Amino acid sequence: MPFPGGLWWLLCCRQGFTLLRRDYAEADKEAGGEAEDEDEEESFELRSKADQGSLEVNLTQPVRTSTGSERSLLASDEMCSLIVEKGQGQGQVEEDPDAIVKGWLQREVRGSVKPSWIRPRKYWFVLTQDSLDYYSSNEKGARRLGMLVLTSLCSVLWPDKQTYKETGYWSVVVFGRKHCYRLYTEHLNEAVHWVCAVQKVIDSKAPVQTPTQLLMRDIEENYESPEILEQIYRCNPILRYTSSPLYAPLLPFPYGSVDQSAPSAHGYTTLRDEAVKLFNSLQQLEAERDPGPLIQGILQTCWDLRPLVDEIYCQLVKQTTEPPAPGEQGDLRYWQLLTCMSCTFLSSLPVLRFLHFHLDRTESRFPDSEMAKYGSFIREALGKTQGRECVPSLNEIAALIQRQEMVCTVHCPGAASYSVAISSHTTAEEVAQELVSRLDLSQSPNIFALYEQSRHYEQPVGRAMLVADVLTRFENLAVEETMRDSSWRLCFKHYGFLDTENVPRDSVEFTLLFEQAHEMVIRGYVPTSEEMLQTLAALRLQSLNSDFSTHAPFPRLEELFPTSVLHARLQAPQQAPASTKCPGPRFRAGLLAGALPGGLWGHSLAKQQAEQDQKLRGRLREEGASMMAAIVEKWKLLQGMGRPEAMAAYMALVREWPAFGSTLFDVAFHASLVGTGPQRLWLGIGAKAVSLYKPGEAEPMDSFCYGHISSFGVPDSSTFRLSIGDRDLLFETSQVDEIAQLLNMYLTSLGTRQTPRLEEPAGHCSPVDVPDSGLPLPQGLCFAPDLWSHQPDASSFPS
Repeated sequence: MPFPGGLWWLLCCRQGFTLLRRDYAEADKEAGGEAEDEDEEESFELRSKADQGSLEVNLTQPVRTSTGSERSLLASDEMCSLIVEKGQGQGQVEEDPDAIVKGWLQREVRGSVKPSWIRPRKYWFVLTQDSLDYYSSNEKGARRLGMLVLTSLCSVLWPDKQTYKETGYWSVVVFGRKHCYRLYTEHLNEAVHWVCAVQKVIDSKAPVQTPTQLLMRDIEENYESPEILEQIYRCNPILRYTSSPLYAPLLPFPYGSVDQSAPSAHGYTTLRDEAVKLFNSLQQLEAERDPGPLIQGILQTCWDLRPLVDEIYCQLVKQTTEPPAPGEQGDLRYWQLLTCMSCTFLSSLPVLRFLHFHLDRTESRFPDSEMAKYGSFIREALGKTQGRECVPSLNEIAALIQRQEMVCTVHCPGAASYSVAISSHTTAEEVAQELVSRLDLSQSPNIFALYEQSRHYEQPVGRAMLVADVLTRFENLAVEETMRDSSWRLCFKHYGFLDTENVPRDSVEFTLLFEQAHEMVIRGYVPTSEEMLQTLAALRLQSLNSDFSTHAPFPRLEELFPTSVLHARLQAPQQAPASTKCPGPRFRAGLLAGALPGGLWGHSLAKQQAEQDQKLRGRLREEGASMMAAIVEKWKLLQGMGRPEAMAAYMALVREWPAFGSTLFDVAFHASLVGTGPQRLWLGIGAKAVSLYKPGEAEPMDSFCYGHISSFGVPDSSTFRLSIGDRDLLFETSQVDEIAQLLNMYLTSLGTRQTPRLEEPAGHCSPVDVPDSGLPLPQGLCFAPDLWSHQPDASSFPS
């Protein structure tokens, strides 16, 4: 997020690069002696890589109240602007053999529409290998009015249609260090020709380096010479702490606005301006009592403008080098931000080497100090940071400031939850393995994973996903969402059901399996009769509260029974057949609509809809009370059944469903028939087969063993392809990545990552025998043998 400007920005708006004196360039000139006068005027801060500066450099920072005699920059600052304005250069147009492009262009067309009575003034422009010059005319002896020296940091904008619509001209904008040329022409091909030519000259220039970059190189070359290193730091204040504003970035950034990579809605300006603003924000940290929000803002700006990461690292190294009060609060604020940066961003190799040298130097000068402890923490973090999906949350920043781990709460199906200590580099797989070990599940053949879970949404967390990023996303969603029932949490659950038959009934895994099966029931994924659902709900109550008692806590109906069945029961009688037509009511409504004012008619419809909704809610309460009474009656029949027996009976009933142990995905299946629309199905991914179900039907439409699957893939972000022999099945879904990862996991668990060979005819998967639980159900709870062949209406299950 960008930081708003203020009075400090007015103090920083000095012309050009006034942060450094010319001492550095002059030292290089004395050592090299080959730079021309114009090159020295062009850049007293930036030097190309071809110019090798000597070790002995002397850079000083100006004080804003200093006079011209006190500064080593004796010439006017305008002489360093890369542009020689009118009156400063009296060059004449000569036959320049080095001219690349020459022609008439118009400059600075003002207004949104081109005035028909005023002809914009034209200038004669000449592009050479070094500069873009313009003259009063193309005649011999014409005066040169300006010159824009081209370097590798210059940039040029392509013509855009919007400017042409507003002015009638195609624009060519060339950015220099302090100024830019806004040129216009009536012909698009001419504008494109100029842009390509200028860009070619810019690309041919050697990359320029700032004094900070050159000093970083000198420090690296003299790493083993303490005397020379101390001389470098003593003679170059640009490397040391300063309380003055920064007037220019420490690293080179392109001129102009073309380097903006963040959306304009964020309000960012150029990278050069944002770098200077961020330095002011760094200085504000010294006096912050609660640095968390400001640190998060700086990190967010670096996240949006990634080229600024190296710049902020260099600024932090500068501000933590020889501060006036080492180890005090102001100094430690910089170290705390540097700690957060090291856990969020990776820098380039030159900056990373410079940072490691700075940490070593600090630890050697201040052993056993707070700075040394932060340095050790930062060095360890830099070795682990791989990249983040979002900036740290405020809770994570508070933990990093204290150099402590965070505490993450992970929930399990049911009411259990566990606290796990994590760092900024802890992955979801590491947390899952910690819980597997803690819950003694290491001997289980099944696979477990973390899930992002809310009331209406659930998704597995990727193995390599950083848990800190997931918690940050939860923090952001909590701010955006206003619903009280939309709280997000991490959940530990079964991911791959490789063996659900041999799970001991007295184990923690059986409890997890029972809770996960109950989630499938109340979400409406288990197709069966209402009586069977009531039996399952009664067994659930018995497992929670043991025998019936009027004092036992009663869960809500939606925690025991799929409420979608009640909704479907109430809506079914109100739905008229598709072939029935009722022109009479529609005609009468049309008459009323014409007779009543629009506002009264709309109010009448809204009132009618509100009354219908109120009646529907009343009927739902009545149906819910009736359903709960039926469940309680079945619960009373379970008198004397223990909790383990109730859970085992529940699991025995659910295991009869053919899709038990499969993960179901809502998909839209595209058949090959021409003119047919997509068909909504459930795609079940199990340990031995992939099956297709119609919503509400127990038996699969089709099932494919993994030996029959020749390949699968993701053609695009919303389509999953499954190849069965010479057939390609296409499914439209928003969970293509989850389906592909789950399929790959099951294939890997079979001992191969390659596509299985075709061994059996399609449709001949061997059924899995489900052993009888051996638990007799009380009288009144028995169900018919064709229980799972009962097909309720598909509309009774959630879409």
